[in-house]
Amino acid sequence: MGLGQWLCRSFKCTPTDRMDKMSKKDITPSDDEPQTDEPAAEVAVAPEVEAPEVVAPEEAAPEEVPVAETDSADVSGEPAAASSGGEDSPSEEATSGSDDTSEGKPRARPRARRSRSRRKPRSGEKNAEETGRGGSNESAPKEAASADANDGPKKNLRATALWGLHKERRARMVAFAGYEMPVQYKRGIMEEHRHTRNRAGLFDVSHMGQAFLTLEGANASEGGHEAIAALVEELVPGNIRGLKVGGVRYTMLLNDDGGIIDDLMITRPEGAAGEGMLFLVVNAGCKEKDFTHIAGKLEGRAKLTVAGDRALIALQGPQASRVMGRYAPFVAEMPFMTAKACRIEGVECIVSRCGYTGEDGFEISLPNEQAEGFARKLLTQRDVALVGLGARDSLRLEAGLCLYGHDIDEKTTPVEANLVWAIAKRRKLDRDFPAAEKIMAQIEDGTARRRVGILPEGKAPARDGTNIVDSEGNIIGKVTSGGFGPTVGGPIAMGYVDTAQSDEGTEVGLMVRGQSRPAKIAPLPFIPPKQYRPGQEVPEPAEKPAAEPVEEPASEEGVEGEEVQAEDVTSEANVVEASTTEAGAVEASTPEEPASAEEAEQDPDHDQGEDEEEDGDERP
Repeated sequence: MGLGQWLCRSFKCTPTDRMDKMSKKDITPSDDEPQTDEPAAEVAVAPEVEAPEVVAPEEAAPEEVPVAETDSADVSGEPAAASSGGEDSPSEEATSGSDDTSEGKPRARPRARRSRSRRKPRSGEKNAEETGRGGSNESAPKEAASADANDGPKKNLRATALWGLHKERRARMVAFAGYEMPVQYKRGIMEEHRHTRNRAGLFDVSHMGQAFLTLEGANASEGGHEAIAALVEELVPGNIRGLKVGGVRYTMLLNDDGGIIDDLMITRPEGAAGEGMLFLVVNAGCKEKDFTHIAGKLEGRAKLTVAGDRALIALQGPQASRVMGRYAPFVAEMPFMTAKACRIEGVECIVSRCGYTGEDGFEISLPNEQAEGFARKLLTQRDVALVGLGARDSLRLEAGLCLYGHDIDEKTTPVEANLVWAIAKRRKLDRDFPAAEKIMAQIEDGTARRRVGILPEGKAPARDGTNIVDSEGNIIGKVTSGGFGPTVGGPIAMGYVDTAQSDEGTEVGLMVRGQSRPAKIAPLPFIPPKQYRPGQEVPEPAEKPAAEPVEEPASEEGVEGEEVQAEDVTSEANVVEASTTEAGAVEASTPEEPASAEEAEQDPDHDQGEDEEEDGDERP
């Protein structure tokens, strides 16, 4: 009896039946097979949903849009429920690092029957099938990419304008803030993190909430920045009146008890058409709540228009300026926390110099239908690589930046969160912001707890929710964000502790698996911030990262970087300039021969604050 007949008889099926039962995931192409950086011909980008039109400022004021119609990329046809940042973390199943691809596979077969296309992973490398990783700078096999892309996002999840690109690049997708988002690509979180620190990482942050705020009713006739700023200052403690033209400011929406409803970025548009208008960017998991709050508080006096037809991408890293300068030289000289409307490669963009990684970089707002093409242009540059939410979380943690729903929430005041620097000096004197008396009393008298940085000893990270204890074992606080810091070279964390135990260098214990592990209170951020100032030289590219995926540092809790904390939005980073006027747009020049897609494949590799120098405010 031949081997094939024995197998058929043993499993009671025909060869055709056995092949039908095999999942496409069982066959992984060899790394030796030729790959191309050209998009797969059969890949279908998720269909766009018609979005409310935002009228260019020079033509007319933006039309009022119901708050419920927040995003244009809802390809599921079902609205996503509003939620906070803490509730929208990637699902436990998706981020656990376990192998969930075995379901539906044929039983073990004799070695001689295995596909030759499979190869044994190199030392320190996980099989792509096991980790869910795919190519970062290489296209997926056409059949697989086409099948995945045509499926669309999972039920009840939205898709950004770059969803098709993520699927083509074999991103590991997870549910996040009501969207299906990429948590990592083939290289893995560690290498994506290092690439951003050394070169330039490209992030999709289109799930963020973008909106225009303009004067309405009797206020509209008065016009002017002073009028719209005065209204917004009823909701936030920042110096919005003092915003210069083209300026960007980080601030917070506060409730009547001083709690942080959300943190957001506010931009004053350039040009005459931008007078009496502000541009807001809020956290993804909070956008419905935020927009309802703002519209309700300013009803009849200001009109909120949700820009659901715009995508938002971030280019972060020391080479971001050099990359953008090849397309638009003037962008490379923009100061930190400023924004400009410009035309780059025929695309009307709103570019702001800010970020959520601790690196120099840009946030780019542009129409949904042009976002994928623009991202592909950037990816032809040898220094640019796609980066997912996993590395975004570790980057912002090293930079000491807050994650909404974890490090800040509606029960936390700016003083407790160590964000007093974001309260303008004038606002402190006038005491004219929500819960001003309570917050000023906390500034003057102190609070019972405060946010601090924590450096654990050893290699085991302390995750969100870990209790912090003193030398006698008494609980004195809790970790709100924690993980491995690739740049720091060890575990790092942030959390709240009793103020009496918050001094730098204080020894504390972290209760990990029932044991108190030593740690010390550390200053924030964990790495020096790298905001750009005019005249500053752009550093030369660092030594290029390894081309192959690198083994994540192991700990008692498993492989670091595989589990991702909820990365809701960019607290301090996601800002874009509100001016989309044709008159204010500047035509960018053509790049100086960017690297080809093939070259890019072969060469892989505390942005927070406001410009309040006139107020003398403390800065982080």
